Amino acid sequence: MLNPTIETITQRIIERSRDTRAEYLERMDKQRRQGVQRRQLSCSNLAHGFAGCGKADKSDLKQFNKSNVGIITAYNDMLSAHQPYATYPEAIKASCREIGSIAQVAGGVPAMCDGVTQGQPGMELSLLSREVIAMSTAVGLSHAMFDGVLLLGICDKIVPGLMMGALSFGHLPTLFVPAGPMPSGLPNKEKARVRQEYAQGKVGDDALLEAESASYHSPGTCTFYGTANSNQLVIEAMGLQLPGSSFVNPTDGMRSAFTDAAAKQVCRHAQGEGGYSLAEIYDEKAVVNGIVALLATGGSTNLTMHLVAMARAAGIQVTWQDFADISAAVPLLARVYPNGEADINHFQSAGGMAFLIRELLEGGFLHPDVRTVAGSGLELYTKQPVLEAGQLQWVDAERASGDESVLRPVSNPFQATGGLNLLNGNLGRAVIKVSAVDPEKRVIEAPAVVLEDQHDLDGAFKAGELDRDCIVVVRYQGPKANGMPELHKLTPPLAVLQDRGFKVALVTDGRMSGASGKVPAAIHVTPEALDGGLLAKVQNGDRIRLDAERGELQLLVSDEELAKREISLPELGGNNEGMGRELFSQFRNLLASPELGASALLK
Repeated sequence: MLNPTIETITQRIIERSRDTRAEYLERMDKQRRQGVQRRQLSCSNLAHGFAGCGKADKSDLKQFNKSNVGIITAYNDMLSAHQPYATYPEAIKASCREIGSIAQVAGGVPAMCDGVTQGQPGMELSLLSREVIAMSTAVGLSHAMFDGVLLLGICDKIVPGLMMGALSFGHLPTLFVPAGPMPSGLPNKEKARVRQEYAQGKVGDDALLEAESASYHSPGTCTFYGTANSNQLVIEAMGLQLPGSSFVNPTDGMRSAFTDAAAKQVCRHAQGEGGYSLAEIYDEKAVVNGIVALLATGGSTNLTMHLVAMARAAGIQVTWQDFADISAAVPLLARVYPNGEADINHFQSAGGMAFLIRELLEGGFLHPDVRTVAGSGLELYTKQPVLEAGQLQWVDAERASGDESVLRPVSNPFQATGGLNLLNGNLGRAVIKVSAVDPEKRVIEAPAVVLEDQHDLDGAFKAGELDRDCIVVVRYQGPKANGMPELHKLTPPLAVLQDRGFKVALVTDGRMSGASGKVPAAIHVTPEALDGGLLAKVQNGDRIRLDAERGELQLLVSDEELAKREISLPELGGNNEGMGRELFSQFRNLLASPELGASALLK
């Protein structure tokens, strides 16, 4: 039986979205009724479309008697998660030919790495890259040559951007094709220790680089439970990639079997063999299933923006209140770094997605009656993939967790509620990830230390100015101010202060994402400081109360005093140039608030 809270929230999303969802589905139905679009191309158009194909594929495309799958790839060999995709297009083409179809690379999309750009000017392009990826996906698919779509992407803004773009072609069957996480390297606890020692000046660059290189050491997704792995978990829970495909390492023999199976499955869908289009799979129930899985595992706060933007691209309206209410109803079943010491490979070994989805289904927290790329319902997603005689099969998974320090059943959760809370108060609305924060540290009232550049924190920390109870306010980091970069480099010094016994927290209109850890961090504060937010009037020494238990974010200054204060804007012109930022300065002005998905593309 479905949990009544989940049912109520789903119904209110359906009601709220009735008009916009109907409009979206009508657009998709109109495209579907037009039939195979390449039949409508002129001879010259079509000749251009297959000029680069081999003789056999060209002949098939001339006759319109085989399905043609468009591949959108985020391959580059700088980004470890996407480096394995180098060989995927040729493998996919071969798999499609085996069952009488064709595949072409329809286009490539940029894939930047937040790990490389963290704390650097290029990080200010990160969120905006999602919009570029969405548009690039649409450009690739706009050639009217395709009957189905395979999306090759994993990391932070890439999966949401691919989804947003593909939803404009939601009448087509579509699958995501993951490449898997790198094997485990340096334990996360040891990596965090070295980072904190570096922040204190106890070790130098050589020791830090050695630790980082031992952690991020090979092709594949980074192994901590950040946005990239949250994307994979959510997309699988939504039924948009094959069951059990999220967390198989790139070099595992099962990985190539999954890619082969995904290629053949989208061909079957495109050939009309009982398959579903993207628009049919990606409905309100699927969206709720994705949110439930995210919150039940303490996933990345970036998804509070990305899931909203993705849903809006399909005419579905989701709010932060929906996230908060689902989080209050869903138990926390996983502890993966930064919520614990384990990495995503340990999660996989403990039972992974099959265990998680089965527990959430049996607990009544997931909608079972959904369509997926594997067929109708989530039953196959509760089974474990295996290779038998070189063929991919799904078998019954173990009933017990392989490690209850990592993954637990609904009957014995880590906590009764999920990993996210919503904060409200005169400072605005914000989200906070509490799954990694000790309960006794979730409420803090302390004087503000106001910074307008994330790099100023390091100097204040080293000067001893933060050796006290304090709430660090880092403002003018929102979408309109500088593109809303992640502020992950703030984590080590704040964690050191907490370890010294001080009560500390962070309040910002920027992002912390999947790296949000043991320090309470009120992030995505909206309205942002540059857009009328009260953050702009906070002064050093003002007392702020952050209560993650009761959902409060309050500046404890009288209205009379606030009315007297004038806002003095910092110099933000430097955000508009260097590292390509000049190309995006006007784009930033179009971004919606984080609660609306921080998108420039959606109504």
